[in-house]
Formats: sequence, C-alpha cells, structure tokens
Amino acid sequence: MSSMPEKNYLTEKRGLKSWLLTLDHKRIGVMYLIGISISFALGGIFALLIRLELLNPGRDIVGAQTYNQLFTLHGAVMIFLFIIPGIPAALGNFVLPLMLGAKDVAFPRLNLASWYIYVFGALLAVVSIFTGSVDTGWTFYTPYSTQTSGAVVTMTLAAFILGFSSIFTGLNFIVTIHKLRAPGMTWFKMPLFVWSLYATAIIQVLATPVLGITLVLLILERVLGMGIFDPAMGGDPVLFQHFFWFYSHPAVYIMILPAMGIISELISTFSHKRIFGYRAIAFSSFGIAFISFLVWGHHMFTSGQSELASMIFSFLTFFVAIPSGIKVFNWLATLYKGSISLDTPMLYALSFLFLFAIGGLTGMFLATTATDIHLHDTYFVVAHFHYVMFGGTVIAFLGGLHFWWPKIWGRMYNENWAKISALLVFVGFNVTFISQFIMGIKGMPRRYYTYLDQYHRMHGFSTIGSWIMGLGFFIMVVYLVHSIYKGRPAGSNPWGSLTMEWETTSPPPTENFAGDMKLTHGPYDYDKIVPRTD
Repeated sequence: MSSMPEKNYLTEKRGLKSWLLTLDHKRIGVMYLIGISISFALGGIFALLIRLELLNPGRDIVGAQTYNQLFTLHGAVMIFLFIIPGIPAALGNFVLPLMLGAKDVAFPRLNLASWYIYVFGALLAVVSIFTGSVDTGWTFYTPYSTQTSGAVVTMTLAAFILGFSSIFTGLNFIVTIHKLRAPGMTWFKMPLFVWSLYATAIIQVLATPVLGITLVLLILERVLGMGIFDPAMGGDPVLFQHFFWFYSHPAVYIMILPAMGIISELISTFSHKRIFGYRAIAFSSFGIAFISFLVWGHHMFTSGQSELASMIFSFLTFFVAIPSGIKVFNWLATLYKGSISLDTPMLYALSFLFLFAIGGLTGMFLATTATDIHLHDTYFVVAHFHYVMFGGTVIAFLGGLHFWWPKIWGRMYNENWAKISALLVFVGFNVTFISQFIMGIKGMPRRYYTYLDQYHRMHGFSTIGSWIMGLGFFIMVVYLVHSIYKGRPAGSNPWGSLTMEWETTSPPPTENFAGDMKLTHGPYDYDKIVPRTD
C-alpha cells in the first residue's frame, strides 16, 4: 500500500506547538472537528442517560434534580458546542477556501482566535457542570433561571463567549467569499455549499449579538438584581423569550442551511448529474435567512401574545416552508434519471431527504395555533425538533464528514462498515423519535422525570432505539479512526466530483494547490465533463 504524499498540511510541520499556533485553515478545521466531536460524544452520553432513566416510570439511575440537569446539559452542549459550530467551523473551515480555489481564509489570525474562543467557551461550559450545573433547560427561561441555584451565570457566560467565535467565523467567511474566489469563479459558478455558508454567515453576524445581549441581561439580573425580567421591579419575563427566540430561531437556520448546502453537493456528485435549479437553490438560502428573522413568535403561541401577533407569526412560519420546499423539489429533480451511486455519503443524503421531510411536515402542526396549543410542551415538540436538528443537520454533517474524510486525511474508510453504521443510525433514530410523536399527541409532557404507566411501552421503545443509534455511532468512531492509520490511500478525487477541492492532493498541501488556480468549468457540469476518479 502506497503512503500519503510526504508534504501536506498534516506532515509539513510536526509537533503540538505547530498545531496550536497554526494559521492554516485546514488544521484549524481539524481542531474544530476534534472539539465538536468531543462535544457530540458528551451530549450523546447525556442523551443515553436521559433515555435510560425514562426506561421505566419513577427513579432508575438518577433523581429528579439530576434529571433536570441532564436534559439541560444535553441541550446546551448539543446546541452551543456541537450543532451551531459543527458544519461551518469544522467542515466549512476546511473546505471553503479549497472550493474557492484560495490559499486560505481572508483573516487567518482571526480564524485561529475564533477557535481559541470556542475552546475557552467550551471549557467554561464544562466547568459549570462541576460547579453546581444548570437545571433551567437550554433556553434559560426567566423567571426560573433568575431564581434557581446552580451555575447559571457560568453556563450563560460560556454561551456568550461562544457567540464571539460564531461571529468571527461568519465575518471571515463573508470576506473570503467576496475577495478570494479563483479567477473565473463568478457568483453563479460557486458551489452551493459556499452559497449556504454565505447565507449562514450573514445570520451569524446579524443575529448572534442579540443572544449575547440577552445573556448579559440575564447575568445582570442574577448578579445585580436589575429587574429587567422581574415584574415586581417593572420588568417582563416574556421579554426574555422575545429576545432569546429572535436569535434562536435564525440559529436554527445557522444549523440547517450549511446542512442543505452539503446535501446539494452530495446529491449532484452521486447522481453524476447537473444540479437542477442551481439559482433557485442558491436564492432560496437567502429567502430562508431573511424569513428566519420574522418567525420567532411561533415559539410563544401560549405566552399570552395577541391573537393578531399569533396569526401573523403562524402565516410567516408556513411561508418559510416555501424556500425549503424549493430545495427539496430541486434535489428530487436532480435524482430523477440520475446515475446514482449508493456510497455512504449518498446514503446519508437520502436519509436526510426522508427525515428532514418528516421534520418539516410536523412543523406545520406546530405552526398552526389551534394544534400547537395542544402539542406545545409535549414530546411531539421534542420529536419534531430532533427530526429537524438531528435528521437534518447531524445526518447532513455525517454525510459531509464521510464525503470529505478522504480529502481531510488522504485515506478511505471501510465502506461496508460505514453502510452498516449509517443503517443503524437511521433505524435507531426513527425508533427513538417516532414513538415520541405518538406520546406527544397523547399528551405526554416533555422534561418530566416520570410518567404515567400508559406511556411505559412507548418510552421503552424509544430507549431501545437510542441504544441502536449509539451502537451505530460507536462503529463509526472505530472505522473512521482506523482509516486514519490503516485506510487505503484515497487519491485526489475518489468520488469523481467537479468542485475545486478535488483538484488538489489528498490531504492537500499547506498552500492548498500547487499553483494559482483558475476555474475552467462549473461545479456541476456533469453533462459536459466526465470527471476523473483516482
């Protein structure tokens, strides 16, 4: 078996110091990948403990207070440490300059600073676990978050710090996309993953400061008793919800837009076909980004807001489904009569189409005020949220990870084990959360430590699904780590893709390309060019 090229970003400079002080976007992307993988493992352990506790009514392994802390930590770790930075900061950092034909991002030092800020925020969040933990839920709703004991200030300060990492990454990507595209790469010859990162970066820059201000106000309320959210001092606890969701609903699209960009790359590559409706997919990303700022009130149908406000937010929530539907239609049209290869990344892309469709359609129930009143705060919401976040963002992340893994490490993973893992994750996820839709419709409230006997069978079914999913992830870790050391060399373009990152070696050299790049064809010109595979 031949070895990897001697000089590449992994081997050119050795030693821990060379990594910690690197300005290479590829190494920073790998360090982000390691950080978010650890965060995902931690959040997954919390999830398995939650499901184990819910296997039977009453206490199994932890008490009620610890259970509250577990679901809070699961949500906070998964949202702030994994899903939000996952695709942009890890995969985006690695492949964005390569897809543009650039040597690096526009501001390498800012890029490194964003990683250190992420690490600092993540460590502070972990510290909060051991200094009292948090039991508020990941949304930190007032008035409970201003009154409960625990490390609320530490955890919210961690989220505040993590926001700066997100803003820096977004600014870097915007400037990189504007200024560092290779000659010949016009706006409408950019890969759709780049378009999705661009739309995401705009949301990161515009929406994240709102969360920062909200968390600072919460900290001031707890530390100084300022009364911003305290009705006894002229404050309003519902104001916190308005502030929080004005950021957090656009944040949903910080999570899902890059995932949609990955799916566009996977479907076109493994269908060996020009993407259908390129401009419609590109512009729909901006449609989603724009409307995402206008729909926060659908989280608050039961908060006492006016009927007129609820009606407007309901309409806008239905409206945001249109650009998402455009994407799904165009992906299906691309698959039609394509020469489809069912490699592991494509299996994840097809899983995404199925799971995200369920997440989107069940969102229509929650967008309707009449049904939302019944379903609000039940397991139906938990299932819907996971079908969008896991079935959408995480599944697409896994597809992108398997797609670009050969480019990152220069090695191929075991395809058979990868397909088994993908199947286990898909089956385990559906077993876990389909049952939660049923429980929610029947009235099972979320975040409850125990439950009535009538929900016992469904909770048991859901817990077994979590074990199946956990087994799939365990297998994934084993074969991916094994591939780094024992996998066969990947070659520069194992999938036969036409985007520019596949025109350099795997792993890429420090400067990304041997010389200056010039675009000679579009990213999806499969009807004009037969891509090489090696």
